[in-house]
Amino acid sequence: MRVRNALLAATFLALPLAAQAQPISGLYIGAGAGVNLLQESDLSVTGPAAVGATRAQRNGTVEFNYGYVGAISLGYGFGNGVRVELEGSYRENEVDSINGFATSPIRADGKARSYGVMANALYDIDLGPGSFLTPYVGVGAGYQWHEYDSVRARAANGATLATIDGEDGQFAYQAIVGAAFPIAAVPGLAVTTEYRFMGTLQPNLDVRGGASTTARGSTDVDNYNHSLMIGLRYAFGVTPPPPVVAPAPAPAAAPAVARTYLVFFDFDRADLTDRARQIIGEAATNSQSVGSTRIEVSGHADRSGTPQYNQRLSERRAAAVAAELERRGVPRAAMSIQAFGESRPLVPTADGVREPQNRRVEIVLR
Repeated sequence: MRVRNALLAATFLALPLAAQAQPISGLYIGAGAGVNLLQESDLSVTGPAAVGATRAQRNGTVEFNYGYVGAISLGYGFGNGVRVELEGSYRENEVDSINGFATSPIRADGKARSYGVMANALYDIDLGPGSFLTPYVGVGAGYQWHEYDSVRARAANGATLATIDGEDGQFAYQAIVGAAFPIAAVPGLAVTTEYRFMGTLQPNLDVRGGASTTARGSTDVDNYNHSLMIGLRYAFGVTPPPPVVAPAPAPAAAPAVARTYLVFFDFDRADLTDRARQIIGEAATNSQSVGSTRIEVSGHADRSGTPQYNQRLSERRAAAVAAELERRGVPRAAMSIQAFGESRPLVPTADGVREPQNRRVEIVLR
């Protein structure tokens, strides 16, 4: 339970710092440590130490306490999820109890160790963009030395029933399931959590029967390990992703260019000439094609006559143009109709001067 809680705590502590997961490309190093469970092993003594002993006296079982494991690795990622690495590891467990040998010992002591090298092939599982972790699976093969350090079984009276010593190297294999959590603050660095099963072919170790130094034999032992590990991994050559650049705002739309049409009138007249109707027709057509939202109709007069008369004349001219626009399909509600009399001449003149260009109506499409 403590091991599981430690793994969960490490995982959640890493989450606030997690970066988007990316496949490893290039060289990396790793290290990890954790808890190791060495499965119980059957013992069956053979050789001189077993001479004259019954089957029950030759056989026993050894069980171990939880121990520890450490590993370091040097690897290479191919950028497509596939990685290979060379690993060195060490495991140690103290003996918990030994049963058998035709008695029930009240005391057992000693240690078991495993150490060696493994070549691993792993595959990172891509969970897609935005993922903060990368699960991975792997297998390995190599060579491990398994050692029993003064593993003794004692009878109730304190007499030594058997002592197992020595080491033996054997072919080893393992399976790996883990997950990596990249750390945003340090590009290339990741926290790893793993479960590993590592086993070997059966080592053969020396056995001494009782307190004798001559009654020697040997026994095959089992070496099956379950390891839970937390570690760090650093991939060289990883550069931080470029900062996300906000897209440049779209340039403001250029203001629509107003279109102006000038409709001219004869002296002291407000009726429309043929040319005036033609210009008003063009304005009406263009107002619909360009989608005008406002149409200004402004009447004007020259300075011949009184200002009051010219104001009324400019009003009649604006009304005549607006009526023609409406006849050609421009809604009256879309028009702003106004009159300025002689106050806004196109061509400045003295008072009383007749100026044809000032006798006009301006149509402005906006």
